Amino acid sequence: MPYRVGIVGSGFGGAVHAPAFRLHPDFEVVAIASPHRAESVAHERGIPHAFGSVDDMLRGIELDVVSVSTPPFDHHPAVLAALAAGKHVLCEKPFALSVAQAEELVAAAERAGTATTIAHEFRYCSAPAALKEMIANDHMNGLREIEVTRFGRELRADALRPRSAWWFSAAQGGGIGNAIMPHTVDLANWLAGRAPLRVSGFSRTANPQRRDAAGAFESDVADGCFALLDYGAGLIARVTVDGTTSLDQTTIALHAEHRTAVCSGAWLTDMQLFSVEPDEQSELELAPSPYAKYSTIAPNVPPFISLLDDFSKRIATGGGAAPTFEEALVTQRVLAAIGYGT
Repeated sequence: MPYRVGIVGSGFGGAVHAPAFRLHPDFEVVAIASPHRAESVAHERGIPHAFGSVDDMLRGIELDVVSVSTPPFDHHPAVLAALAAGKHVLCEKPFALSVAQAEELVAAAERAGTATTIAHEFRYCSAPAALKEMIANDHMNGLREIEVTRFGRELRADALRPRSAWWFSAAQGGGIGNAIMPHTVDLANWLAGRAPLRVSGFSRTANPQRRDAAGAFESDVADGCFALLDYGAGLIARVTVDGTTSLDQTTIALHAEHRTAVCSGAWLTDMQLFSVEPDEQSELELAPSPYAKYSTIAPNVPPFISLLDDFSKRIATGGGAAPTFEEALVTQRVLAAIGYGT
């Protein structure tokens, strides 16, 4: 029998979580919870039950899994509620608003004894997965530096992104520190294979004065985040996310003593991989996602389904390679070191 899933959150939850779970044979989406759009998203996605809150959903229907895809300020209470009810939990990034909240979630998961994972689906994209394989197969011996950089345009001064109840509020987890930096830090840690020993960096708000169709408003969220991570044994990482540039460009690079491997593209789901050596540069072929045909639903859906492969294994066996809450706590500590939360 498939695991019965209840989704919390109707935005990204409706656009990515719902179709990904529905397409996976080990899961069945039976409910969605949201204070405003649960009914409409349930109708749109063919989900049989809709609730106004996670608590109502947990009381109202039998579930095996709760998938939390609410805004960042709601992750902590939603995950705690699901774990207290004895459910398996998938949580969106960022894990929490602070290190203290993240530590509480890790402890609650240990007490619950259920399977948990964090939604770092980009580990399962073809290019990052190929870099990880190159490291595992000793093709990047003498690895000295990991570079993860994402330049975007969504927070330039002239960008007319609509204000919302939370996205432009740092206290509620808005901005680049919430949207992208957790993914890039996670990729750096995952490629390094360990937690950093030291972290330095900062976040900045270049454009606090914003405008949308309704007029001017103030934003205190980071529109750029910059981190330097020291993993020891001669390995460091440089991680940059900046939403105020003229580009839409993402780069992941491994710099070793005798070779560099570079993935580049507009976003993590659409990249090319190059190997650069002193006397040769070549493009390497990337294995396509086994779920590539579902990219027409949303670009995140194919890697998210691959994440669910590992999450299903964790539910069944307690093991598997799905990103862990403990790894999410490491990322939270990096974010805190550069000014996101505490």
